[in-house]
Amino acid sequence: MFKFAVEYLKNTFYPLEVPETIKLEDGQAVLVRTAKGEEALKAFLVNSQIADIWAKSKNMPEPLHVVRVLSQRDLQTLDDIRREETESFFKCKALIAQHKLVMNLVQCRITFDRRKITFYYTAPERVDFRGLLKDLTQVFTRVRIDLRHIGVRDETSIMCGCGLCGRPFCCCSCKRKFEPINVKLARDQGMPIAPGKISGTCGRLLCCLTYEYSNYIDAAKGMPPVGSSVMTPDGLGKVCYLQFMNGTVAVKMEDGKTKEFAKSDIEMVDADVNVEIDVPIMNTYTDDNDNIDIKQLEDDRNSSTGNV
Repeated sequence: MFKFAVEYLKNTFYPLEVPETIKLEDGQAVLVRTAKGEEALKAFLVNSQIADIWAKSKNMPEPLHVVRVLSQRDLQTLDDIRREETESFFKCKALIAQHKLVMNLVQCRITFDRRKITFYYTAPERVDFRGLLKDLTQVFTRVRIDLRHIGVRDETSIMCGCGLCGRPFCCCSCKRKFEPINVKLARDQGMPIAPGKISGTCGRLLCCLTYEYSNYIDAAKGMPPVGSSVMTPDGLGKVCYLQFMNGTVAVKMEDGKTKEFAKSDIEMVDADVNVEIDVPIMNTYTDDNDNIDIKQLEDDRNSSTGNV
């Protein structure tokens, strides 16, 4: 049974293989051997219930081997590496400008053993960086250089920040992978089809549009569509708005008044009701970014490459 784990790669916790000679405590920084090389990570004590789930699961992440607990000297080395990453970032950025490449450098990472340096970048199209790589090998000697193309969603997950809700971005706090998202999810939930209301910092549709979608679909069952004629306890009218969460329907009556009824109290009828309904209020937002093509928000071709 695994007692400790580290957070590594896309908000995923990996169990740790701790040698018997190492005494590990919760919160200690440890040197871990990964597929990318030796990296310094923070160890967390695993809840007994999680440990049981891991023991029974067939999809448990591959355990990572602990090399040692970081000493004060190692922590100083880690600080030096962070400074080197900043310097290397700007050196690479200058070379990109020199070669006039259409690419945006996002982050530079150096492994603890200094054997590998990785540059993460975004670009609208495929980039021929052979000339750039040649210059980089002259600047960074005796080190393996890796240029990784990532998507705009990946970039946001690296940079972190707060979303419209005021909470940290889902992509850098809890999401492990990105699902395809389209405008239909927002439309079915009665949200305003305005780019500024349904898109995130990455310029793509909000990931959270998928979180409650199934609840809205279940709530919409048995509800008449907007604009349909219905018979209510107070007479004929037209549906002008749906309240999914409380299961009520707003109906505009023939006398011009709008009333709310439970969906169980109304019945669709095949009748021509002489009532004009307005566009639902929540779909009449104006937005400074309305000129943005909605299809652009749905474009997932370059949103995530899985290279983070």
